[in-house]
Amino acid sequence: MSADPPSTVAVEPLRTPAWSRLLASARRSLERSGGDLDTSVTLSMPSDAERKLVIGLTGQHRPPGVKSVEVRLTSLDAAAFAETGLSLVAVLAILNGPLRNRPGERLDEDRLRTEALRDAARRVGAYAAEPWFISWLEQLTTDGTLTRLVRRGNIDQLGWACAVLRMLPAADLSLPVLAERATGNTKALSGTPIATLVLRALSVRAGTSAPATAAQRRERWEGAGVIVDDLASQVLVLGLRPTEDHPVAAWLRDAADLGIPFRLTLHQLTLDPITLTAPHVFVCENPAVLRAAVADWDAQCSPLICTEGVPSGACHRLLVRAQGTIHWRGDFDWTGLRTTAAAATRYDARPWRMSSRDYLAAIDAPLAETEPLRGAAAASPWEPDLASTMAERGRAVMEERMIPLLLSDLREPPA
Repeated sequence: MSADPPSTVAVEPLRTPAWSRLLASARRSLERSGGDLDTSVTLSMPSDAERKLVIGLTGQHRPPGVKSVEVRLTSLDAAAFAETGLSLVAVLAILNGPLRNRPGERLDEDRLRTEALRDAARRVGAYAAEPWFISWLEQLTTDGTLTRLVRRGNIDQLGWACAVLRMLPAADLSLPVLAERATGNTKALSGTPIATLVLRALSVRAGTSAPATAAQRRERWEGAGVIVDDLASQVLVLGLRPTEDHPVAAWLRDAADLGIPFRLTLHQLTLDPITLTAPHVFVCENPAVLRAAVADWDAQCSPLICTEGVPSGACHRLLVRAQGTIHWRGDFDWTGLRTTAAAATRYDARPWRMSSRDYLAAIDAPLAETEPLRGAAAASPWEPDLASTMAERGRAVMEERMIPLLLSDLREPPA
């Protein structure tokens, strides 16, 4: 059995209760100051052994029951050398490991944070000047996420997240493919810290809170055109009569004849693509609208598609092949404005009952119940006054209040 190093043996006289708190306080002080001995440490409510030790170190009497005692670090350094032949810093390093230089660490952290933010802006490309991207970085900085990444040595995860964001929105890109293209690792976005960072950014861009459940995470990915699961990605439809000759098309025609709602998965639409050929196709946000349509459905009604919130990958795969006019609406809230504006760009869709006049009629209806507008405000490019009117009123209007009016449009599409 090997003997302890001489330096370890030398500090044994200081491994006593009387020295313990004093040395711990000295370590904290030296780490905070970067090694400055020109200061003091104070012990509150010292034990009798601590009081006598301080008397011996300072040569000043402290009576029993004294509330606190103070010792200069220079005195403590001299006492440590007298007892061990080692400096105070050396003694502390032997007892509990090398001292940290906290001011130096803070400077290093500041430098790494600055470099990381600069790298993030470079990696994200044109998004660097977007308000949502700037806001996302500010959130990561103020809530300590950026500092934690630096301290854990994981700051490169921010750069990878920005490389992913640069590729979004995508067009029906699977999650593993996106991960491989952005990071070189197909599993980089499968429940990883990088995925969490990306989803937070997408939530800021959408003006919503970060997803907390698997369903919300899948919805956020699909809202950016990324497919997490082609079986979980679904779209609810009513009255679709595709002309293709394959099983999925046949099921849809049978369901339309019977007025039965049908859930299409992205997997089905990938195996058996269908083409919407109706003159008019209506898209709503809430299942309650489609359910109400079922009760009064017949062959004269135009097809109805329900996004059930943010459109899924399955919804996009279905609508991108539509040949008729797409009439689109959502709730009168900020998310509804975003999805409607996106649909106008993506599918050349026409806003459906999404005017200032429709909003005011709904919100001013007798006994109307509304809820506050939440999240970041959005624009209404098809009618700028709508967004400003909603902001002025500060209330949201859900589609359910407009069901009778919406159902009438399914029979007589607006001009």
